[in-house]
Amino acid sequence: MHRNDLIKKLSAYTPLDDRDIACREQFMAFVREYPDCFERTLLVGHVTASAWILDPTRTKVLLTHHKKLGKWLQLGGHTDGDANVLHVALREAHEESGIDAEAIRPLSDAIFDLDIHPIPARTHTNEDGSYSYEPEHFHYDVRFLLQAPTTEFIISEESLNLSWIDVDKLHTLTDDDSVMRMKEKWLNLRHTFLQV
Repeated sequence: MHRNDLIKKLSAYTPLDDRDIACREQFMAFVREYPDCFERTLLVGHVTASAWILDPTRTKVLLTHHKKLGKWLQLGGHTDGDANVLHVALREAHEESGIDAEAIRPLSDAIFDLDIHPIPARTHTNEDGSYSYEPEHFHYDVRFLLQAPTTEFIISEESLNLSWIDVDKLHTLTDDDSVMRMKEKWLNLRHTFLQV
């Protein structure tokens, strides 16, 4: 079953608190209920993957000023049928930053964070000029801890901007709850990832 790897990762995930426990249970129930959970055509919601990308010193994180959502967030996106969520996080990190995909490395293949959040309904303009409606739905986002070998990047068409920001100064750029949660997780974990 193509969902087995994600289910194993979810089972191995160590929740931080009661919110994390509830999120993991809801996530697990969603993945088990919907065989097509990796497809964006599943209108109630779908699995996405994203990356908490640290710079070579592990003191800064790369965030995108997301064009559609208008917020500073971690890089990430739709799995589009790919059940290997770590692979998707690495792919999205490369596509949204221009950093060499072979050079970005996971600090762990375990899940760093989980988040379930609503995406507002919106109307798309298609290439032929017609319109299509996307109802409100949920993103079941799996986040991974990655490190980039460089601080150089290229801003993709999905972003208004990209920025390396000191982890301790994230509050000056965003007050997004999930970004702040990942900040706290990294601050609590970073001593276990000693520089080589």
